[in-house]
Amino acid sequence: MSDETNTPDTSNDNLENAAQESGLNTSDAATEEELTQTGKRTPEEVIDALLEENQKLREEKDALKDQMLRLAADMENLRRRTKREVADTRQYAISNFARDVLSIGDNLDRAISTVSEEEKEGAGTTLAALVEGVEMTGREMVRVFAKHGVTKEEPIGEKFDPNRHQAVFEVPNPSVASGMVVQVMQAGYMLGDRVLRPAMVGVSKGGPKPAPKAVPDDEADIED
Repeated sequence: MSDETNTPDTSNDNLENAAQESGLNTSDAATEEELTQTGKRTPEEVIDALLEENQKLREEKDALKDQMLRLAADMENLRRRTKREVADTRQYAISNFARDVLSIGDNLDRAISTVSEEEKEGAGTTLAALVEGVEMTGREMVRVFAKHGVTKEEPIGEKFDPNRHQAVFEVPNPSVASGMVVQVMQAGYMLGDRVLRPAMVGVSKGGPKPAPKAVPDDEADIED
């Protein structure tokens, strides 16, 4: 056989290799194009997207936590307000009733005041028993009032307080500090810290101004 039959034909191999390389390059380009077209992202983009999603979740969590804290605070305020309203209702529910009953105590006081001390001393057994019975009834009424938080006020010698007292007349007296209660026409009553009925009083006029309220030593030290 001749030498031509023994020489390897590399032209076909070269064509095949070129075709394979060309195919690989075409495949790589197609893969990149496919990734772009189908919306697939690179690892960096995935990480960025996850970080952004994590930040959104954190913000939502903080917002929900804030809402829960506000709701808890509102519920606590509602609970305290309801508790206070219930306590006030229990304490002041008798306001109207007690105010109406005060007139009975006033009539008892008027009945006692009509009998002078001399008449009491020289009264017979019947009148003495009657006076004593009226006085006992008045004391019992005051005791029952106090049991339910109603206290009687006769503020003689106190400084006039427009929130608790009703000035009926003025008493010119230069020897008494101006604005002091010098006479009580009708006793006042308090229900807890509320005025059930203001005391009807006479107020001094013409004297020096009342001395300012003394400040305790410990409070004075704090102010200094």
